[in-house]
Amino acid sequence: MDATEKRLHEAAIIVDAVCPLLDDQERIADYQAGGLTAIAPTVGYWHGAAVTLRTLGSWHRLLRERDGLILVRTAADIRKAKAQDKTGIILHFQGPAPIEDSLDLIDAFKGLGVGIMQLAYNVKNRIGDGCEERTDAGLSRFGLQVVERMNQARMIVDCSHTGVQTTMDAIEHSSAPVIISHANAKSVYPSPRNISDEMIKAIAGNGGTIGVVGFPGFVSANKRPTIDQFIDHIAHMCDLVGAQHVTLGIDYYSGQSPYMEDAASLKEYKAYLAENIWSPNAYPEPPHIYPAGIETPKTMLALTEALLRRGFTADDIRKIYGENLLRIYETIWGE
Repeated sequence: MDATEKRLHEAAIIVDAVCPLLDDQERIADYQAGGLTAIAPTVGYWHGAAVTLRTLGSWHRLLRERDGLILVRTAADIRKAKAQDKTGIILHFQGPAPIEDSLDLIDAFKGLGVGIMQLAYNVKNRIGDGCEERTDAGLSRFGLQVVERMNQARMIVDCSHTGVQTTMDAIEHSSAPVIISHANAKSVYPSPRNISDEMIKAIAGNGGTIGVVGFPGFVSANKRPTIDQFIDHIAHMCDLVGAQHVTLGIDYYSGQSPYMEDAASLKEYKAYLAENIWSPNAYPEPPHIYPAGIETPKTMLALTEALLRRGFTADDIRKIYGENLLRIYETIWGE
């Protein structure tokens, strides 16, 4: 390991914008070991407001009890976390189920610190279609109202897991940049969860960003992707739209190896299939082993080393790691 690589990694603001692994709050330590500045637990999935409030309550209690954590409401909170050697916590919904049918719940959850919400999670909902739905309709009337209210509340519109036309409608109707917090390039590996070059260009064209994912089924056909196969997605997006639109949404999760035994992971996987949350077309059977070298967030320094080997400049790496998302956060949340 070169001392220059270590200095770059330690000096950079590093944001992983999608962290469902933090369903187990003790995994914060793994991200801290990897040098992450800010991490984004998924605090809302496919449950309604009551369940989601309990989850949020547990995070607010943790933030009160642990001096080393900072609730991120603005970009300045991430800079503060870096300066004070603390960890920023970004609250994120993967899907709109927590708002039920109430626009006012958008304001309520924003008041509780939820800064980002996906419009769908793979399947159809009242807002629009998910990316694995058999139809590809755009935003509903309620969906248009949701985007407008999110803009007014300064909540970031995230079109990960969202259908193509619903995403394009969100870009057209949003007054703020729309992001895709986690999706890879379909032209590099054609998973149904990945996005086309046209979509990458559309997100970049509206000022947004795309986060590259480590989930093996979105990286390559290999059960154990290499770190270079992961970087292939970063390189493609950078070539297509520039490094200023590429971020990290690695999506480590509790069912992956080595955090869950294979038998338990397979049982959970089959339940997701039965509930139509996942499909076998996009999500291969476990074990889910993340790219070699960054199998867990503890060894994120390996990504810095690999990006430098691939010819990425220190400036590009700093953008991808945190500066691009800080720009989005400043634009939508405020400085």
